[in-house]
Amino acid sequence: MQGTLSKMAVTLGSETTPAQYALRIGDQLMPLNERIGQPLTLHYSGKIYCDACGRKTSKSYSQGHCFPCMKKLARCDMCIMKPETCHFAAGTCREPEWGERNCMIPHYVYLANTSGLKVGITRHSQVPTRWLDQGATQALPILRVATRQLSGLVEVALAQLVADKTNWRAMLKGSGEPLVLKAEAARLLPLIEQTLKDLGQSHGVDAIEHLDEAVVTINYPVDQYPGKIASHNFDKQPEVSGVLQGIKGQYLIFDTGVINIRKFTGYEIEAS
Repeated sequence: MQGTLSKMAVTLGSETTPAQYALRIGDQLMPLNERIGQPLTLHYSGKIYCDACGRKTSKSYSQGHCFPCMKKLARCDMCIMKPETCHFAAGTCREPEWGERNCMIPHYVYLANTSGLKVGITRHSQVPTRWLDQGATQALPILRVATRQLSGLVEVALAQLVADKTNWRAMLKGSGEPLVLKAEAARLLPLIEQTLKDLGQSHGVDAIEHLDEAVVTINYPVDQYPGKIASHNFDKQPEVSGVLQGIKGQYLIFDTGVINIRKFTGYEIEAS
């Protein structure tokens, strides 16, 4: 199979069955769960193609974009990494129509157990994909808000109390201890009550909705977690090869090391 990489396709399993993964190579899908325990080789051709416009580029920016697309596309703007800085209302969004479809829509604020307790945000359409991509073993939506910017402002408040980033090395070393996410939500939300009231006054009384959802438990197809994390990088070595021992988040776990597939979006590879 040969073509350009995109982030792996994944579907949620159940409390007893693992998530199902497939490697996206061009317009083809290679199922991966059935290949765990078997040798797998990914060979990078040295070519990178922009995930947006398709042009060949010597370097990838913002997870798979050429430099011109990185500079002009809204999906590559700094407010994607820091949604609280959204400038749509100021009329300076790079692509207002894209912003309408992706940012000016309901978002969830959630708690998750990745390498420990963390807070995160996601579009309503990305549940549960966002949690799977982060390698979360548990997730709980706690608030539904009107826009991406508002979700970012709430996340900033909660990030003063808990982590807002995943420790990917710790995430790849095991499943971690289960957390009582409902209890964590009950502990944290009263601590930002005044912030939520202030945001409700400035964004509208219906802009923030408290949720009472069930905790989602996620299992991953991993036969063996690595004891020591060694990271593969196509920019340093064109071939990644070994026995596939598992998949978690957007990482393939080999007996020779791990590789973040999403990081190499647009890279032309051959899988065998």
